[in-house]
Amino acid sequence: MAKLTLIICAVAVVLCVVGLSQSAEGITCRTVVDSLLPCRTYITRGGNLPAQCCRGIRSLNSAANNSAARKMACQCIKVAARAYKANPRYAAPLPSRCNVNIGYPISYNVNCNK
Repeated sequence: MAKLTLIICAVAVVLCVVGLSQSAEGITCRTVVDSLLPCRTYITRGGNLPAQCCRGIRSLNSAANNSAARKMACQCIKVAARAYKANPRYAAPLPSRCNVNIGYPISYNVNCNK
C-alpha cells in the first residue's frame, strides 16, 4: 500500500510540473491518469487484464477525438508510463488487447509528434 501511495504521489508531482491543468479540447492529464489508473498493475506486472482498464482506455480514446486532444493524451500517457514504471511488454499492446486503436503504444518513449 505504501508503494502505491508513493507511485500516485510521484505521478501527481510529475503532472504538476508538466501542467496537469493544461488541456486540449477538454482532455487533461488528470483525465488520462484517471483513465489509466485501473491499468496500473497490469502495465507493470501483467496478469489478468481488468475490465475497468479497458473501459478507461475506451473512454480515453473517445475523449481524444481530434489531433490536439490525441497529442495531449499521448504526452500525458508518456509521463504516466514513466511514473508507473510501465513494462513495455504489457503496456505497449494494451490498447489492442482492449480492442481499441489509440494510434500509438502506451510507452514512456513514444513520439507524440507523429
